[in-house]
Amino acid sequence: MTALVINCVIGSGIFGIPSELAQLVGWASPLAMVAGAAAQIPIIASAAEVSSQFSEPGGAYLYVRTAFGRFAGIQVGWFSLMAPIAGVAANADLFITYLSGVIPHVDSGVGRAVALALLIALPTGANYIGVRGGGGFSNFLVLAKLLPLVILITLGLTRAVLGETPAHPLQEGTSSWSGWISALLLLTFTYGGYEDAMAPAGEVKDPRRTMGFALGMGLLACTLLYTLLQLVTVATIGLSNSARPLAEVASVLIGVQGATFVSVAAMLSTYGNVSAGVLTVPRLAYSLAAHGDFPTILGKLHPRFNTPAISILGFSVLVWVLAETGTFLWALVLSAGSMMVVYAGTCGALIRLRQLTPRADALRVPFGPALATIGILIACALLTQLRRSEWLLMSVTFAVGAANWWWVKGAGRTESVAPQH
Repeated sequence: MTALVINCVIGSGIFGIPSELAQLVGWASPLAMVAGAAAQIPIIASAAEVSSQFSEPGGAYLYVRTAFGRFAGIQVGWFSLMAPIAGVAANADLFITYLSGVIPHVDSGVGRAVALALLIALPTGANYIGVRGGGGFSNFLVLAKLLPLVILITLGLTRAVLGETPAHPLQEGTSSWSGWISALLLLTFTYGGYEDAMAPAGEVKDPRRTMGFALGMGLLACTLLYTLLQLVTVATIGLSNSARPLAEVASVLIGVQGATFVSVAAMLSTYGNVSAGVLTVPRLAYSLAAHGDFPTILGKLHPRFNTPAISILGFSVLVWVLAETGTFLWALVLSAGSMMVVYAGTCGALIRLRQLTPRADALRVPFGPALATIGILIACALLTQLRRSEWLLMSVTFAVGAANWWWVKGAGRTESVAPQH
């Protein structure tokens, strides 16, 4: 379970965020990595306690629906979909950015639109007709994204110890409170993903012990890796505003071949995230439709392939639109904003469930309600950093969720409540 948490957290975002982080907080960006992890502690602690109380998979949607009712659950369900849609769009955008280092014509215009369409169409077609992801291929993708990171950290730290790191002017970087808040919002995306690992929490052995340990150790391992990687990045290329920061670091440490190596690894990692998104997210929508809380059309199966075809096609179209009309940073912030809603709902569920089931046979985090309150405040503070266009999409998502609730309520569709330990 710890390995699953680490695999869910360490995604493609780390291939693009080091320069963005350096631009926001300057030379303190390695410390920002630690601060970003610290901001996740109250939320992860709340998630560990809440997830240990359920014997049915479902994640934040299930927790919030049980604690606060159907309306809140449906809202969190829609935001649970928005977060990976925007996240996969960010991954697709980053894939094109790294691909442009090899094929320059795909970085803009028609070439970019076509490249994005092909990138998304391949896993869409495979999932439309039915496909099983092989465990060996999954392990290969994990190795492909972790190996270059470990190599860069090792080479960068060795170079620093030997005194071969070039000096960079300190006056290049500036930071402010707004920069730090924006940095924490970006790091929400980078450290996010553990909520996906909680989806099968009801199926793990002894969730009281397993979930808390896995979430805690997973966060610790990711914090160490991210902080060292950010340190090596700023030590090697300074505060360079690069769209492909790790490729630039590899170019300095290894040479042209190193940049190509990292670029290929980044494309493999982002493609793995896109493929995983097309595989899992439409099936989440299908599952919610099957429970009676989402539109019935999303729960329809293809008569021949027995796949949630409408959900798959709708998801892929939304990802393409977001990736084509936005940028990596824009989609990343939108994904992080949606995750904040999900995280706040999970923290709120801890407080409410302690009132509803004070004697539940579940993990009890020390000072749980206080930590949950801090988590809610952190989420609300980070949400204030969203721009008007991002708030517009968040508002549209809320309106769709409200209309969805009104429809299922008016239709008299049965609401099921998940069992708890």
